[in-house]
Amino acid sequence: MSSKMMIRLRSRDGIERVSIDNPNITVGQLKALIESQLHVPVSNQMLSMNQNLLLAKSPNDIAQFTDMSNLQAPISSLSIRHGSMIYLAYDGSREVVGPKPNLNPAGLFGKKMTMDDLIAKQMRITRQENPHCELASFDRDAANAFQHYVNDKLAFGVKRGGFLYGTVSEVGKVEVDYIYEPPQLGMEERLILMRDSDEEKIVDAIATGLGMRKVGFIFTQTVGQNKMDYTMSNVEIAQAVELQAESGLKEWVTALVKMDVNEDGVMDVHFEAFQMSDMCVRLFKEGWFDFEGKKDGEVDPNVSWMKKEVVVGGKDVREVDNNFFLVVVKISDHQGPLSTIFPIENRDTLVTMRALKSHLDRTKSLPFVKRISDFHLLLTLCKFLDVNNDIPALTQCVQTQTAVPEGYQLLIQSMANAA
Repeated sequence: MSSKMMIRLRSRDGIERVSIDNPNITVGQLKALIESQLHVPVSNQMLSMNQNLLLAKSPNDIAQFTDMSNLQAPISSLSIRHGSMIYLAYDGSREVVGPKPNLNPAGLFGKKMTMDDLIAKQMRITRQENPHCELASFDRDAANAFQHYVNDKLAFGVKRGGFLYGTVSEVGKVEVDYIYEPPQLGMEERLILMRDSDEEKIVDAIATGLGMRKVGFIFTQTVGQNKMDYTMSNVEIAQAVELQAESGLKEWVTALVKMDVNEDGVMDVHFEAFQMSDMCVRLFKEGWFDFEGKKDGEVDPNVSWMKKEVVVGGKDVREVDNNFFLVVVKISDHQGPLSTIFPIENRDTLVTMRALKSHLDRTKSLPFVKRISDFHLLLTLCKFLDVNNDIPALTQCVQTQTAVPEGYQLLIQSMANAA
């Protein structure tokens, strides 16, 4: 039986293949093969089995990936075998190895090119290094309320999502102060948002009154997806770019929450933030994505399928590595102006006026404006109040932390007592 094998190598240029005659070679010998076959000098190569290598932005970030740093280690000791995927980061530029151009004159001049063909030849997809969002900071209580529900109640078994609301500074910093969870159906690999336009109008009205706006989207990946070899699947890319394009906000953030193994080997909840690249949004708006995917076989979730060929790394392709569309955003946290202790909408338990009564009873010692400084409580109240008059009045009190007029206090208390 032949001992030859092939491994897949993913870099910023897409997926390429390296042929290996001896499965017992070392990491150093593998690097030499990469240099000879793919024209990347050994001194410029950084290899890892961790896909996050491709998202590293600085030399210090790249230096954290040490799993393939021992040049004497046999690749078999790293569980590298036929068909394995390895990730490559490198400095500089190179000529990507690919099919030779057709030099037949009939191929160059005999075929009539349409305007679509010419546009496709010019549609070059490259990686965007810098996000429009300088930093995404999450209110600790809002983030914890979201991840605790997904962890404790859903056990990361099905997907969950929500819209991020907050502010955007002049320097592009996004502060997320609350998360609105719309009606939805979560499955293991797909999230269907069953958006309620009437409810979203109320949510947006509350945001406006608080001096905030919709600034992003958050979703979870399931434990089943942890076994998959991607940062975001093509289905997730499709949903994220649609929402970012719909928003029209250049600082729009897409946050990803998943279970990850930490340095101690313990499963831990992990937050990441991205933007879809400008090119990704352009491709979506111009209708380049083929969301139906291949018709003749299983679709690779690592790649997004195009309706026409585009140029990636000097090659004409219809499958584009999803990582080309992701721009990493730095992430932080803060303590925002709102609390997140009231029951959250559209979960497994219906929020009723009884929840309002319980909340008001628990917070009797606080000033009334503090008792209602919770987005989820305001959303419950505002379903029964006038959007044009009552919501602006209440949200102004919350935003400025000024006393709530006695008439509104009596109205809210009576609503709770009627439960």
